[in-house]
Parts: sequence; structure tokens; C-alpha cells
Amino acid sequence: MTIRRRLLTTAAALIGGAVIVTTAMAAEITVATVNNGDMIIMQELSSRWEKETGNKINWVVLEENVLRQRVTTDIATGGGQYDIMTIGSYEAPIWGKQGWLVPVGDIEGYDYDDLIPAVRAGLSNDGTLYALPFYAESSFTLYRKDLFEQAGLKMPDQPTYDQIAEYAEKLTDKSKEQYGICLRGKPGWGENMAFFGTLVNTFGGRWFDMDWKPQIDTQPWHDALNYYLDIMHKYGPPGATANGFNENQALFQTGKCAMWIDATSAAGRVFDPSQSKVAKDVGFTAAPTAKVPNGNAWFWAWSLAIPKSSAKADVAKDFMKWATSKEYVDLVGEEKGWVAVPPGTRISTYENPKYKEAAPFAETVLKVIKSADPEHPTAEEVPYTGIQYVSIPEFQGIGTTVGQNISAALAKQKSADDALSASQSSVEREMSKAGYPKK
Repeated sequence: MTIRRRLLTTAAALIGGAVIVTTAMAAEITVATVNNGDMIIMQELSSRWEKETGNKINWVVLEENVLRQRVTTDIATGGGQYDIMTIGSYEAPIWGKQGWLVPVGDIEGYDYDDLIPAVRAGLSNDGTLYALPFYAESSFTLYRKDLFEQAGLKMPDQPTYDQIAEYAEKLTDKSKEQYGICLRGKPGWGENMAFFGTLVNTFGGRWFDMDWKPQIDTQPWHDALNYYLDIMHKYGPPGATANGFNENQALFQTGKCAMWIDATSAAGRVFDPSQSKVAKDVGFTAAPTAKVPNGNAWFWAWSLAIPKSSAKADVAKDFMKWATSKEYVDLVGEEKGWVAVPPGTRISTYENPKYKEAAPFAETVLKVIKSADPEHPTAEEVPYTGIQYVSIPEFQGIGTTVGQNISAALAKQKSADDALSASQSSVEREMSKAGYPKK
């Protein structure tokens, strides 16, 4: 017998005067998630949900690029390997529109009104919610206050990329394995292109013009790439093409980076003295700007979604309700410390005095998440939404290809000109093949 919601229950039946107790089978769901710190905590604490419900979780925890590749293949083919997928604000509305996801706006007892409106909107299509946010983020600048003080430097509230380069030069001491700047170099549309996309935006660039013609081999992209290569080659760590979010976080936490421009979600770990050697010396400020302020900081929400191919959607919804709830935030706060709670999704988190006391960055993070504007990511008009990505199905492929070319330039395997020329040609081919401009 197929039982969609197999919560542990007991039933007594009188047969021939005897009482027979039967127990419904518990379900096992498979959850695919990314190996980021917040998800590792979710995996650890999920035994509470298993104990409460009698259900079991088969965890598939993957590096970010691998996760994206596997869940995309599974969802597109209806493979049915996963009951819950960890996806983001790029995939949720696109996959929901294509009918690949189970709507999740109807879970009884779920406090939807407590979700930060911008985060909820980013996971919806035509008003239908297709994923529940686990944590949300923008990007900002983390820096070592002690190193700045020793060098007689002061970080402004709104730094420019020119200033960042000046600071990186003064704070680099390779003999001590102290690098002025750490930035993503690992190729991937959600890895190096998450940062590099914002750099292009603030240098005045865009992915496409209003006729969907690629704009990669243009001056703003050249300016952004030349800046990126110059600062990373001079002041960045060796082997940067292998460094994504997790690798740079480890470098920063161990004192090897004077500055790091990346996700606001990192704050909970770099400020946590149990995880970070530099916790007491961390400062934070806005993501830098270059020529224009548009799109200098990204917007993202790591979220849980149910593929239509799952046969256990009710059980999956129950786990998602638990893992993205106010009660779960409280559980993390009590078990792991309030600085470690999943950020950026719930209004109540930012009203909680325990969190505000433990997280000096809370107000700044909330402000940048609320101010992120995916509808107007660039200085020039564009036909798409999304700050560090383009909200079209084709972007996952073209973004990864461009990311590989940018990484090749960082590794000095290609010149900047060759990297952008190859990217332009590749994107032109892919967009033509996909039938753009759409009528």
C-alpha cells in the first residue's frame, strides 16, 4: 500500500476479542543539499525531526557546482532521485513555471507572513511560492580591523574598488601568507560568476541589451576583468582558481585574508570564535562600487523545494516546514549559539534581542537584503531580472561557460581579451540556438 504521508501512527482493532496493534511504515526521504555551514547544521539537527515523526532522511551533501549539476539533471529528466532539493532564487521561479516543482504555499500552520517579502517574492512565479527559504544573503565586504589599524587605514561605509585595490596592496605580506584580498576564482555560474557578475554591473556592464544581444566583449566587461585579474594576481592567494565560497571562508577564518568580498551569510561563522581565529577582529561594510552603484551586491536565497517526481511530497513538506520555521531558528540559537542561526529569511529573526545582541552584523545584512533590486540590476536597461544571474533557463549553461573562461584568465591560460572574445562568441551561439530574441 502506498502511503504518501507516513508519519508514525498506531491503530488498534478488535478482531475476535483480541486487540491487534498495527504500525504504519515510516518514510525515508532523500534530501540533496550543498555543503555550506548552515546546511551542515541542518543535517546534524535533523535527528530531532526524525525522532518526532519516525521518518528518516537520506542525505546527499554535495559541493555547490556538483549539487547544481545533479539536481538540474534530475529535475529536467524527472529522475526522481530526490524528495527535497536545495535550490536558489534563480531556479525556483523558472522551474516552478515549467511545472517541475510542487507549490509550497499551502502548508498548514506555516508562518508565511514572517518571511521577508523580497525573499518570498524571489522564490515565486506569478504569485505561487515554489520553495521555502532556508537562508538568504546579499554580498558585502569583510575585513580585518586589526590589520587596518596597524596600517593606519580606515574602511569607509561605502568603499570603492579603487580603494579596495589600495588597501590590498598595503595589507599584502606574502612572506606571512597574508593576502590583501580573497575573491572567488572557482569556475561556475554560482561560484566565480556570482562575484564577477556584480563587478561587471558596477563597472557599468550588462549581460544583454534590450534585443538580447550579448554584451560581454564590451568595455565595461574588459574594465571589470582587468581589475579582477590585476588585484588577484598581485594581492590574492595562490591557487585561487580552486577557491569558491567555502575555500575563501576557510582562508579568512584562519587569518590569511585582509579583505574578503562575498556572501553576507558568512558573517555568522567568521564572527563565531569557536570557528574563526579572527572573530574579534572582523569588520564589515558595504560591497564596493566602481563606476555606478547598480548591482554591486547580489541577492540569493538557498531554499528547499520538492520536485514533482517525488512520491513523498507530504513528508517532504513536513520536513521543510520544520527546517525553515521560527522554531528551527530558535533551536539553532540555543544549540549552536545565536550568531549561527540561518540569516536573511524571517522578520522575527531580526526582531529577536538574542540574535541582535550576538550578531553585530544583523542590521547591515537585513538592510542590504532589503535593498537588493533584481528588477534593476544594471545602469543600462536590460530585458532580464537577476543581479548576479540572468533569470532565463539558458543562463546556467552560458554562465558556467563564461565562468570557465574567466577562471582560465585568472590561471593565465588565456588573456583577458581572449577570455571575453571566446565568451561573447559562445553566448551568441547559445542564444541563437535557443531562439532569442523571443517573439
